[in-house]
Amino acid sequence: MEAVVIYESMFGNTAEIARVVAEGLAEQVDVRTVEVSSTPPGDDVLGADLIVIGGPTHAFGMSRLASREEAAGRRPGSPVVERGIREWLDALADDASGRFGATFDTRVKTVKHLPGSAARAADRVVRRRGLSPADSPHSFYVEGMEGPLCPGEVERAREWGRELGRTALLARQSTS
Repeated sequence: MEAVVIYESMFGNTAEIARVVAEGLAEQVDVRTVEVSSTPPGDDVLGADLIVIGGPTHAFGMSRLASREEAAGRRPGSPVVERGIREWLDALADDASGRFGATFDTRVKTVKHLPGSAARAADRVVRRRGLSPADSPHSFYVEGMEGPLCPGEVERAREWGRELGRTALLARQSTS
C-alpha cells in the first residue's frame, strides 16, 4: 500500500506536521511527502492508495492567494506561494474513487473553538472527488500566527499517522 502526504506550509509548522504524519504512516505503508506547489494533481499522486492533505487554516478555511500574500508579508523576502491546497484540490479530477483520503490543518491555539478549519473544508472537497474518508479531519495547534507548534503536537501527529496507516490497511484488506 502506498500513501502520499501533500501539504502547504507558510511558516514551517504544517511542513513539520506533514513530516511526522509521514513518519507514523511509514511504520505501516510506503509513503512520500510532497509540498503542494511542487506537484500537479495527477496520476503520480492519484496512484497512491491513501492521500493525506494538509494546510494552514487562514480566515476559517483553506488559504487563498490573498491570505498567502498576507502571510508572506509577515516575513520580508518570503515568496508568495501561488498554489495552495485549495487550488490543488480544485484541479483534482473527480476520479479518485477507490482511494482513501484524510485531511489535517494547523491552526492557532487561541482560536481553536471558533468555526472554520482548512481540514474540514478540504475534507468536503476530498469526499466530493470520490475519496473514501480514512479518518475525520484533524487539527494541530500552533502558539501564534507563525508558531511554534504547541507542546505535544508533534507526538500527536506521529500517532495520528500510525493510526491512519493501520486504518487504511484494514480498509484495503476488507475491500480486497
